[in-house]
Amino acid sequence: MKINEVSKLTGLPISTLRFYERKNLIPDRFVARDENNYRIYSEEIVEFLDDVKVLLSVDFSIEELSSLVNQQIDLAYEDKKMIVEQKIKEIEDIQKRLRKSKKFLNTILEGKANFQTKC
Repeated sequence: MKINEVSKLTGLPISTLRFYERKNLIPDRFVARDENNYRIYSEEIVEFLDDVKVLLSVDFSIEELSSLVNQQIDLAYEDKKMIVEQKIKEIEDIQKRLRKSKKFLNTILEGKANFQTKC
């Protein structure tokens, strides 16, 4: 499929897809060239880009993702594993803060919090 089809299926602008390519975020296995040298994307690119969007939503940087998916970057498995483990820890820390915030907000609703106004 061509880039405009990938854009429609993923909801990503064509400029973003080209940016991802420049940053080596899209592995070569998803892209071929036709006789006119246009990019032709495999069907699997849609699921891959959906996964990329999920990872970006949990604050992976483009550079981190590129390091994880790009075979040309010489990054050892242990280093890749460490990046993912660190991101899991960050997510767990955020979840802990959110649980604490939710608990506090519930105490406000129950009128049990030392807060300026009652809800």
